[in-house]
Parts: sequence; C-alpha cells; structure tokens
Amino acid sequence: MPIALWALTLGAFGIGTTEFVIMGILPEVAADLGVSIPTAGHLISGYALGVVIGAPLLAVAGSRLPRKTFLLALLGLFAGANALSAVAPGHEALLATRVLAGLPHGAFLGIGSVVAADMVAGHRRGQAVARVLLGLTLANVAGVPLGSLMGQELGWRWAFAGVAVIGAVAAVVLRSALPEQPRPAPVPVRREVGVFARPQVLLAFAVVVFGFGGSFAAYSYISPVLTGVTGYGSTGVALMLGLYGVGTTVGAVAGGRLADAAPMPTLYLFTGALAASLGLFAFTAGSPVLAPIAVLLIGATGFVAVTSLQTTILEKAKEAPGLAAAGIHSAFNIANALGALLGGAAISAGLGLTSPALVGAALSAVGLGLALLLGLSERRAAPARRTAVAPVPEEFADEVPEPVAA
Repeated sequence: MPIALWALTLGAFGIGTTEFVIMGILPEVAADLGVSIPTAGHLISGYALGVVIGAPLLAVAGSRLPRKTFLLALLGLFAGANALSAVAPGHEALLATRVLAGLPHGAFLGIGSVVAADMVAGHRRGQAVARVLLGLTLANVAGVPLGSLMGQELGWRWAFAGVAVIGAVAAVVLRSALPEQPRPAPVPVRREVGVFARPQVLLAFAVVVFGFGGSFAAYSYISPVLTGVTGYGSTGVALMLGLYGVGTTVGAVAGGRLADAAPMPTLYLFTGALAASLGLFAFTAGSPVLAPIAVLLIGATGFVAVTSLQTTILEKAKEAPGLAAAGIHSAFNIANALGALLGGAAISAGLGLTSPALVGAALSAVGLGLALLLGLSERRAAPARRTAVAPVPEEFADEVPEPVAA
C-alpha cells in the first residue's frame, strides 16, 4: 500500500482518538476547570455539533478544491484546533475549540476514502477504503486508552497536545507522499439533497440517532462510572476503554459479513442486543468481573448494528454517495450529542452514575422500534417495485394495447 494511504490512516487515527479520548479524562477535565461532570459532558456534545455542521458543509465546499489541497487544509484545521484545546484557559474556551476540532471530521474521512480508492488498482479499492477506516478502529483499541492514561497521569492537556502532533505528522507525510489530485467534477448539489427527503432514508438516519445514541449515553460517562462505581484506577479505566475498542473491532468485522448476508435482520437483532447490553451494564457496573463483559458487549453489538445501518443508508441514497457518507457522520454525531446530553441530565437529576446506561437502553429500544418500522416500509414498498417491473406473460402479449401518444 502507498505511504500516502498510511498517512490517511494516521489522520483517521487522530480523529478517532480526539473524538473519544475526552470520555476517558472527563473527571480530570471537570475537576481542573471547576465544573460538574455533566457540564464537562458538553465538551462531548460540542465536538459532535462540529461534526454535524462541518461534514455536509465542508464536503460541498471541498468539491471545488483539488483533493490534496483540501485534505491538507482539513488536517491543518484539525491539528490547530487540538493544539488550542491543549491550552484552553477555561471551560467555554475548551468548548469552542472542541466544536472547531469536530468540523473536519466527516469531510476528511469521506474525501480521504475517495482518494484512497483512487490510489490503488480496481480490485483493491475496498481494501484501501478499509485501511483508512482502520484508523478509527485502532483509535478505540489503542489511541483512546493511551490518551486517557496520559491525560490521567500527566494532565488532560497532554492528551490533546498528543493528538495535535498526530495531525501535524499526518499532514507532513501526506504532503510529501500524496501525488497531486485532479480537481473533482462539479456535483449537482440540489439533486443530491433531494434524496434525503425520502421517508426510508430519514427513517434510517433516525435509527442511527436513537439506536446508537444509546451507546453514547453510557460511553460518554464510562470513566466516572468505572472509577466511582466499579472501583477501578486510571490503569483499569484505560484497559476498559481498550476492551471497548476490541468490542468495536469485532463488531465491525462481523457486522460487514452479517450485513452482506441479511442487513435488516442483523439490524433488528443487534439493535435489540445493544439495548440489552446497556441494561446489563447498569446492573453490573459495581462488579469488577461482570462490568468488563458488559463493556465488551456494548462495543460489539453497537458496531454490528452500525455496519448494517451504513449499508442500508448508502443503498437508499445511492444517487448521492458523497452527501450520504457525510450525512452518516452527521447522524452518528447527533447520536453522540443526544446521548451525552440525556445521560448528563440523568446524573444531574440525582439518578446516579449508572443512570446514563439505563437512558441508553431506552434510546436503543426506541431505535429498535424505528428499525422495525423501516423494515415494514421496505416490505410494503417491495410489491410496488415488483409490479412496476413485472414482465407481461407471452400468452397475453397480443392483448397489450399500443401506447397512445400524449
């Protein structure tokens, strides 16, 4: 694989790390800035807001720039925003830099995947795209645990400084290794946007927001739960975050195969399994033995469902692949913001540190209901599609009237 492809992977690794590392250092950030844990949780929602805004807007704006120039600009924005996070003087300033850091997230992953596919032979395009997205998976396995451990032992600012260095290194390597890219052809934006008015596409995005929002409700506050309820220290929290990453990796691999075989049944089964895993974590968080099992299950079941959802959305919006990919990232980060806000509200209401897991179970249960509704609409639409393309039997061919001119 070309060196430039590894630079894209490194960029995705940094993006995945900065998105989730805050969850491992939330108590340290809250204590240092003098705010409550639910208030510090707004930093998670702030990053998600940046992704929601930046993914579609920058994807459209970037269509007018050479792809290499655009990718380097995105990495520069990413590295600079994380460097500002490392020196933010207070909660409000840190919140602003988190929003700024989220802006390039979706556009970099979307355009980076397109560039990666163009760098290799046709039969290796899928592997190239998977290599870029591997950076996100590795971030959950290694980047988030190591960044959390660094933030807990050396200070939370070092975690963001480390991510800024990753972004800068990725930009330097990409600038030297990636050949100049042609300016992409103009995209009829209005036609693509029209795809998102389809009820099935909107339903699929709603499943993302509620189904995966349940996972974020619990994961956003996993560090205070593991320290305050389970009784783990900083090393134990880092190991549990790594275990969650292992679960997401297993889920992503298994989800690809299951989604190819039966996307909708896979979506039903594992959205329901995610709700059950979140409920399990709420009742086993006090056990150092059972809590890791629940954390592993949350990561695995959630990412199996995610893969099926991505397949479904891209199929329903196949006329608009660029905006569909950006829309998926926006939907996931709306889920991120929704889960963090509702989980923090439950803690603020005095329901306890494990209450976000119960909130998450409820959100995922709503997601399951929406998934079933999506499947029902699919079954109702299928007969109409078959009727529209049904051939005329030969024995009745002579009885079909000639078309009448308008």
